[in-house]
Amino acid sequence: MQKSCAVIGATTLVAAALNLSQAAPTAPPSSEDPAELSSAWPEEVGVDSTKLVKLSKWIRENKYDIRSLVIVKDGRVVFERYSAGLGRDNNYEMYSITKAATSVLAGKLIDEGKISLDSSVRDVVGAWRPDLKEAVADKGAITLRNVLSMTTGLRYDFKPPKDPIYYEASDRLKLAAGTTPALTPGKVFQYMDVNPVIATAMLSAAAGKRIEEYAEEKLFRPLGMKRYAWTRADQAGLVSGGWGLRLRALDMAKLGMLTLQDGRWENQQVVPADWVRQMTSGQSTPFFGYYWWINNIVESGGQREYDTMGFKGQNIVVLPEHNAVVTMTSMLPVDGGLRDAKCLQIMRYMMSAYLLPALGGRPSSPDEALKRELVAELQVAKDSLGQPGVAADPTDTPQ
Repeated sequence: MQKSCAVIGATTLVAAALNLSQAAPTAPPSSEDPAELSSAWPEEVGVDSTKLVKLSKWIRENKYDIRSLVIVKDGRVVFERYSAGLGRDNNYEMYSITKAATSVLAGKLIDEGKISLDSSVRDVVGAWRPDLKEAVADKGAITLRNVLSMTTGLRYDFKPPKDPIYYEASDRLKLAAGTTPALTPGKVFQYMDVNPVIATAMLSAAAGKRIEEYAEEKLFRPLGMKRYAWTRADQAGLVSGGWGLRLRALDMAKLGMLTLQDGRWENQQVVPADWVRQMTSGQSTPFFGYYWWINNIVESGGQREYDTMGFKGQNIVVLPEHNAVVTMTSMLPVDGGLRDAKCLQIMRYMMSAYLLPALGGRPSSPDEALKRELVAELQVAKDSLGQPGVAADPTDTPQ
């Protein structure tokens, strides 16, 4: 995979192209940064840029606060849209997309022989935090497998937005350890955020270091990520495996590409291919693997899709049939529940009405008019402001 290239949507690079008295651009703008993904005009990899332009206009017309939208096809960036003056160097709160990275790290630690899917919460957490040994004594039947598949069977009173596990708990692990087993582990899927807190403790114990340090060594740096941060640690110093990770839109795409490439990045097997297959295949339920969702965005049509989604409209969607990854960061409405939230409905519509129809064509040479139209729309989008569909927290501010 070539890495020298640049962004079609970068403000500093489109100004000349917008001057219609000059010749139209004949190649994507180039970058000297070898860590960035290469790029191409959409038509060069069989993507219809006219549909992407229509999508961008639709976003503006509806005043959706979609802050970044990136498409990578055949390993190359073909669409990189930002709004509100943002750009590729901004990072964003990932919310539950953090879980997807946590699962990748779990696969790495399993491969290193430092933990297994059958490791129990009682044994690992009790040894790592002796002060919580009594609290986790009733969790001997709960394993890492259950924690990652959301089948721990624990009872927890989930009452957002003031749930202390997010904002007030000085020791989230102590709060999670105090939950009560209510169902037989492995039997019932229950999506709740005590699970990634427990996962963080188990994986940190296995790594022998903080999970964010292990992530930097084994994931962020090998993929050439930039400006990443794992924030919102509690007073005990523990970040959550379920939220708090901050990534750039391009680095979200790299995470999706890692799974698309069966765990390989360039010439390195970052995480085992078998783990990627397990992680992105139904475990306790057909629509959920190990912290990744299956056919959650593309619900029908016989096409395989897997994704990870975060609160308020953060998405990484992997489309193996098209060898493509789509990422989005946004502030969209959340009413409607976990799998029916308005932000998810908007992404599903974008996928069915614009993104999937744009993919799957034959490579061709785009004419100059198409290039100009795309570049011009990306500049208009960058200067546009959407209307947030949900209340913002300080962590929602792009950095």
